Amino acid sequence: MREVTASGQTVEEAVQSALEQLGVEKNQVDVEVIDEGKKGVFGIFGSKRAFVKVTVAKDPIEETAQFIKEVTSNMNLSVKIDTEVKENHVTYTMHHENIAKLIGKRGQTLNALQYLVHLVINKHNDTYYTVTLDAEGYRARRKETLESLALKMGDKAQKTKKRVVLEPMPAFERKIIHSVLQDKQVSTYSDGVEPHRHIVIKP
Repeated sequence: MREVTASGQTVEEAVQSALEQLGVEKNQVDVEVIDEGKKGVFGIFGSKRAFVKVTVAKDPIEETAQFIKEVTSNMNLSVKIDTEVKENHVTYTMHHENIAKLIGKRGQTLNALQYLVHLVINKHNDTYYTVTLDAEGYRARRKETLESLALKMGDKAQKTKKRVVLEPMPAFERKIIHSVLQDKQVSTYSDGVEPHRHIVIKP
């Protein structure tokens, strides 16, 4: 953590001095006033300098990327991470030659990691972020698989005139199924309790 203690004739002057030493803007720091100082008589006699402690604020996006590296390192995997930020949504894409280990069966490991990442980025943070944790384009491939599955199971429900129950999946994957089938001649709803919540397709 980078921090400096600086002084000046006024609090503002002390803060400015600290910013120059740290080489950052005011919106990137936390300021703690140690002593507001005193102007003194005629601004000279008995005057007392102001002191402030200025700390570079933590970047939750960078901190979370570091968290991902630490967790994967404990899995004996040294990953490279690409970070993409769009407004309040952050996508972390991991790269590694043994990426399958990070994805797990039907993305279960990746989904569990994504849940942890979501908690970490929003811990002690005023801004709320949504997160996608990807592994070398797995999310796009999984989306295609789910869209194909939705259409196939939707047809099955129509042909057999029976309900079709899908395997449990996380909320963001269920959303894909609901979306694909919303204009088809079937209805969908989620049933069960997390982590076993699943989609039911009705003719």
